Amino acid sequence: MAVIHRHHATEHVTSGDVVAENTTWFDRALAALRIAYGVTFLWAFLDKTFALGFHTGYDQAGHLDRFGPAAWINGGSPTEGFLSFAIPADNPFHGFYTGLAGHAWVDWLFMAGLLGIGLTLLLGVGMRLGTAAGALLYAFMYTASLPLENNPVVDDHLIGVIVMAVLALGTAGATWGLGRSWNKSTVVQEHPALR
Repeated sequence: MAVIHRHHATEHVTSGDVVAENTTWFDRALAALRIAYGVTFLWAFLDKTFALGFHTGYDQAGHLDRFGPAAWINGGSPTEGFLSFAIPADNPFHGFYTGLAGHAWVDWLFMAGLLGIGLTLLLGVGMRLGTAAGALLYAFMYTASLPLENNPVVDDHLIGVIVMAVLALGTAGATWGLGRSWNKSTVVQEHPALR
């Protein structure tokens, strides 16, 4: 029987109470993925809040009015257009999603989710909650996109769910983020769900 020794990509060097960890390329790639997804969530929040013109702020004729009436801060609904007009008619959840259109609580929940997920991913703190919320939001967006146009099963929303799972299972917040010190805090030690 052969014994296989696995060498870990992370090397630990102990000096007294200090443990130095060599960051691997995988850790950096995971951190880059986390930050990139954090930017997408935070940017969606900012664009919908201020109608910056990257997706929000265009009228029916296609004219851009930055900081105009489409901005959430000026009373625009960040979800109504999508929920009213973008759900395919043959979507099995069409009635559910169109029924949510125009409700203020839906807007607030959606915008709080975008902001919270974006900050969580950018900072690398609260990764369990942030990635769970991100996966849930992507799952809702996936079901809202059914039936898919370009592939019968996989689209970018489903890939987003998978990425959120990978970020949750990895130590994505420890590299280029505040996750390492966040996880050592007393509150997080007492409440591991906040990791």
